[in-house]
Amino acid sequence: MSRLSNPAGMRINQPNFVHVLSATVRNTHLSYRALGLLVYLLDQKPGWQVRAEQLSKGEGREGREAIRTALRELQVAGHYRLERRRLRNGKCVMGTALSGVPLEQWVRDHEVFSTQKDPAVPVIEQEDGTFLVQYPDGSLGSDGFEPDPDADEEPPVDEEPEEPAAAAEPPAAPPKKRRTRRTAAQKAADDAEKAAAAEKKAEEKAALEAAAEQVAKWWWEDAERHLGKYVGKSNGYLAMRGMVKKALEAGYTQRQCADALRGARKHLPSAQQWQTALGVVTNHIIPSQPTGRVPYSDEATWGRQGDAPPGTPDGDTPSIPADDSDDATFDVIARP
Repeated sequence: MSRLSNPAGMRINQPNFVHVLSATVRNTHLSYRALGLLVYLLDQKPGWQVRAEQLSKGEGREGREAIRTALRELQVAGHYRLERRRLRNGKCVMGTALSGVPLEQWVRDHEVFSTQKDPAVPVIEQEDGTFLVQYPDGSLGSDGFEPDPDADEEPPVDEEPEEPAAAAEPPAAPPKKRRTRRTAAQKAADDAEKAAAAEKKAEEKAALEAAAEQVAKWWWEDAERHLGKYVGKSNGYLAMRGMVKKALEAGYTQRQCADALRGARKHLPSAQQWQTALGVVTNHIIPSQPTGRVPYSDEATWGRQGDAPPGTPDGDTPSIPADDSDDATFDVIARP
């Protein structure tokens, strides 16, 4: 039996987990009510105080008199008893004791003390923390508890606890990485590098904006010549320029964007029309034909002068003339 943290609390003859012997569960002399209350009490910690009024409170609980009847039943069967404890410091307190197994010693003690004026079993605390029963003739007897194997390792209740052992020093924390201060020259070099990177990024952005503006301006003028004046949304030009800019960011060339706009034949093609037109000019998509066949076209194969927007590298490079004129003469060669 372990020592009590509360001198007036419950002593339990049971391991720290609820383990009820099969013989106890199948004891036909115990009612289900008493058996259930026994299991509940065994689940409490040593030092817990048993009060019928407290046990009767809560949802699904029985009344106080029903709890008292069950406790008397457990008392007669050798599972529970009231104790008047005389401690080593001279104080006397009332407490309870509980056993997961029926103790014949408790059954006999109940027969003896139930006829006394005070039915509580008097017990006296010993030097090792255990208790002995004091019978009416003054003799001392066992209280039915098994010896506590840890009794020699725990200090008595009223003795000063031993000084705790010095805590082992925690392992040394890894040394923090020291920051090396940058010199003025290093800081200046880093700042210059960041400034150069920012300037390069700004230049690339400006070049992309200029390229998109160039293609968009060319197409807007070309579309108005071939398709008529634009009468759509007021921001149609800006939306079209934004589509061209995204295509250039994705890696399409100005020439491909110009061909896609001409192939879409819309001032402001929809997102799907724009994507399809880009797929056609890059040979990712075969253009759909009513007959299902793609007719041969010199213009589609060899290109046409002025396809790309003016001012672009592709636009300034002359293509093969449309009349295909050259110095070659095709005729039948007459033999001499």
